[in-house]
Amino acid sequence: MVWNPQLFNLLLNGLWETIYMVGVSLVIAAGFGLPIGVLLVITGPEHIHPHRVLHTALSTVVNIGRSLPFIILLVAIVPFTRLVVGTSIGTTGAIVPLTVSAIPFFARLVETNLLEVDRGVIEAAQSIGATTWQIIIKVLLLEAKSGLVLSITNTAVSLISYSAMAGAVGGGGLGDLAIRYGYQRFQPDVMLATVIILIILVQGIQSLGDWIARKINHR
Repeated sequence: MVWNPQLFNLLLNGLWETIYMVGVSLVIAAGFGLPIGVLLVITGPEHIHPHRVLHTALSTVVNIGRSLPFIILLVAIVPFTRLVVGTSIGTTGAIVPLTVSAIPFFARLVETNLLEVDRGVIEAAQSIGATTWQIIIKVLLLEAKSGLVLSITNTAVSLISYSAMAGAVGGGGLGDLAIRYGYQRFQPDVMLATVIILIILVQGIQSLGDWIARKINHR
């Protein structure tokens, strides 16, 4: 298949579907993963609200979520996906497993960043009577904002990779395009084009994330 307007439209549509899947999944995953990560930190031993049972339960659930390979998770939660969005195929169907896989991944990244916040700063906030919410928002999240931006960036890059795998089961996007045309129809030019687009997309997101992190890093 030579380069033509039809190929261009296919690639453009595949790129849009990939951005749609990754964007929606990233927003939802961040919305759930951030509070889970915060809870993992503040309920940990010797932190502001230690709670062994809650911490252990959350940590176990997160570890289970991270231990499942995406391609297995994609198939395993098909009934749940259909329950949530009414279908298990296409870009909308891929958003559910993408989100489920990204939540524990992002939660651990959040936990790692927040644990790096200087305990002296936290203790200073406690000594002046700061509430739990004030410590979380004005100390933990504020101090770790640069790292959190990089965590979002890394999650987005991982989601792009996962979205390509979702193409193996009709998930849409560039991965689906590469499999249907590049592999099944033996059109290497389509495969090459999708790979190049994915590389550019990942490099662009990573560079943007690194730039933002440097701009807001006050350390």
